[in-house]
Amino acid sequence: MSCSQRRSSGAGMQQPRERLLMDGIDALSHAELLSILLGSGVKGHPVKAISEDLILHHGSLNQMACADIPQLCQTRGIGVDKAMIIKAAFALAKRLVEERPPKRRLLERPEQVAQHLRERVRFEEVECLYVILLNARHQHIKTEEVSRGILDAVMGHPREVFQHAIRHRAAALVLAHNHPSGDPMPSESDIRLTREMFRAGQILKIELLDHVILGRPGKGSPPHFVSLREQGYFYH
Repeated sequence: MSCSQRRSSGAGMQQPRERLLMDGIDALSHAELLSILLGSGVKGHPVKAISEDLILHHGSLNQMACADIPQLCQTRGIGVDKAMIIKAAFALAKRLVEERPPKRRLLERPEQVAQHLRERVRFEEVECLYVILLNARHQHIKTEEVSRGILDAVMGHPREVFQHAIRHRAAALVLAHNHPSGDPMPSESDIRLTREMFRAGQILKIELLDHVILGRPGKGSPPHFVSLREQGYFYH
């Protein structure tokens, strides 16, 4: 092989990697993707030529995926090591297709919300307002802390709450905050906040399912959480 041929072969071997970085992986052909997997060719047969031969020999990616290691090794330049790389790549692709997304937790009842946040607020000494974002089936997407107040007051604005819902494409949400005093009964400001958020949700078509206030459980104390929906504050 001449010096110019060696330079040409080396440039061709690097080209798919450079194209991936510059143009993105979707711009690469099947042969270029295989070239990146295989890494190098053999004497007199560059990696791109091996990749093209492999595709031509098997006729399709599906047929190549079904081939065993001896069948893959029938293509010039493919030894056992390269055949194992190909088999591993197809096995990962198969597992990706079969992989199911993790089941999202249902969070729509006040007791579920209280359980979800109990440990997070257990030792808080100030009021913290959280927005729990839900999909159309009321399954949990994400929980965000919206604001952190002083000793017994928490501030919240619809803009701060609903920007999280819009960003994460939530269909519904639940507000929740803690009362460090341990008494979860709503204050006048809690009721005003709830109604303000409820009206904003109606305008934005993002349903506010509930506003749950968490206290601290204890013997002889009031219930450790209160649902403002169950208290009737969503209907006045």
